[in-house]
Amino acid sequence: MSNQYVFNDRLPIAPLKIAALESCHDLATKVNDHIVNFRRNDAEELKRRQQNLQYRGYDVDSYLLDCACPRFGSGEAKGVVRESVRGTDIFAMVDVTNHSLTYKMSGYINHMSPDDHYQDLKRIIGACASTAHRINVIMPFLYESRQHKRTNRESLDCAMALEELVSMGVSNIITFDAHDPRVQNAIPLSGLDNFMPTYQFVKALFKHDKTLKIDKDHLMVISPDEGAMNRAVYLANNLGVDMGMFYKRRDYSKVINGRNPIVAHEFLGSSVEGKTVLIIDDMIASGESMLDTAKELKNRKAAKVAVCCTFGLFTNGFEKFDEFYNKGYIDSVVTTNLNYRSPELFNREWYVEADMSKYIAAIINSLNHDASIGNVLSPTEKIQKLIKKYNAGGYDYYQKLG
Repeated sequence: MSNQYVFNDRLPIAPLKIAALESCHDLATKVNDHIVNFRRNDAEELKRRQQNLQYRGYDVDSYLLDCACPRFGSGEAKGVVRESVRGTDIFAMVDVTNHSLTYKMSGYINHMSPDDHYQDLKRIIGACASTAHRINVIMPFLYESRQHKRTNRESLDCAMALEELVSMGVSNIITFDAHDPRVQNAIPLSGLDNFMPTYQFVKALFKHDKTLKIDKDHLMVISPDEGAMNRAVYLANNLGVDMGMFYKRRDYSKVINGRNPIVAHEFLGSSVEGKTVLIIDDMIASGESMLDTAKELKNRKAAKVAVCCTFGLFTNGFEKFDEFYNKGYIDSVVTTNLNYRSPELFNREWYVEADMSKYIAAIINSLNHDASIGNVLSPTEKIQKLIKKYNAGGYDYYQKLG
């Protein structure tokens, strides 16, 4: 185990507890296992150095809090914590996109919506707030983050939710690849950290495709729209390759399914002919614009098209992706495990998963020790090391080095 997870002169600010809501339980279990492993190695390393361990709270087999949100027959619910949280550092984890969970209301079965998950999060916070030392929220997909700005007479749902969480006593809010991170201006005096999965994308791609050549002649990064430019620029600069972007021409005279329909995708950038192109964005919802972008790139004679998105929601199912894969328009789709994925997705040949559990564990472990998370926020050094190892001998060489 790398010494980067050993805190030489810092004790945890309080005993750690991970309050995993049912929507996020599988991911939280992986995160918990990583933290247990970190801390066991931490304790062994400090013993080897003959340093005084004092009390660190490392002698536990699990940091998961026993909590739940049971419902009444009317559909109403309550948050229940079945063990003491007095003086603890709570990290509440929730996946507001998990539509697989259901509950009964007056005999009818309802699938849980983002609103239901957000209410359950507040219930757990309400059950802990009076006695916990500190409460932190880990919400990978930021609730209502697509409603981040006002157009005419509209509600600012994401900003209101952030203000509500802070008013309930939440100290830190951790999210990933927010649709627009400027929404944190709603809570300027409180902590909101927005992490990016760029390193995990690169790692997953190297593992999946060992024929990648990392240079300007063979690789290019594409932004599917102007909103994803920052992500694409950061990845392209780290890989040392060119980038291009599409912009969407929309028909603003019509509104279909809550948005103006796309008329065409226009491309800005150098030639993609014969290159592997990486399309990077924050989410796949219906996937319509992403698939159109992939098709346009293949029509421009791109050799391979790999899609990298933090959240794979696939709200319209997988059939269109299957069709585009069979037609050769896409070669792979990389998403993280930060949100619920249907079991059917794992049977797709085109699907690649980027595991974020160790990353989240490192974030929780650092915050619990009140240590700097600067290196975690900007993983440039790790990406450069990974590329160097890959170029030296491919991903097999990287795996050997660890």
